[in-house]
Amino acid sequence: MATPAPSLPKDFSQLSLTEAAELLAARKLPPVDQWHPEREGDSFMEIRADGSWFHEGGRINRPAMVKLFSTILRREPDGSHVLVTPAEKLNIVVEDTPFRAVEMKSEGEGEARKLVFRLDTDDLVMAGPDHPLSFGSDADNPVPRLHVRGTIGNGLEARIDRALYYEIVDTALAEGTEPPAIWTNGARFPLVDG
Repeated sequence: MATPAPSLPKDFSQLSLTEAAELLAARKLPPVDQWHPEREGDSFMEIRADGSWFHEGGRINRPAMVKLFSTILRREPDGSHVLVTPAEKLNIVVEDTPFRAVEMKSEGEGEARKLVFRLDTDDLVMAGPDHPLSFGSDADNPVPRLHVRGTIGNGLEARIDRALYYEIVDTALAEGTEPPAIWTNGARFPLVDG
């Protein structure tokens, strides 16, 4: 079984982009998309909209447990979520998204910019072609999200916290592109999905 992400060696805000890229490259996740066990059931777990994890109605307060469970999380083609191992597949309720993007680091400008997000599980994700940003189609009610893993369009996503979204908007508006968009890792993401 693959190992969860190592703990961040220092405060996220102190990481350089090179250090973040090294941590991303060292990350090895279990191959959950390749596992199709016959035994299925219910985990009696849920991930609430605020990112908190619960089991049988009680909050899971151990970050290490949440990190471990997050590594075996998968989104099914029907949009449901499961925890999967080679031996079993268990349903888990996800109210909104399974992850929250809680911190962001930005380096560079315009097309050379790179945005790295820290998730509430301490995982790092660099937004770009393999991890697109989306904001929804309603500019008055944005739904800022980051693709984390799995199939784009039906994979696991992180809700981008509101303060980070405003930082993205301010950056995009300051660059003056029309329509407003943010560049990261060589990809351009409009602030309103077409």
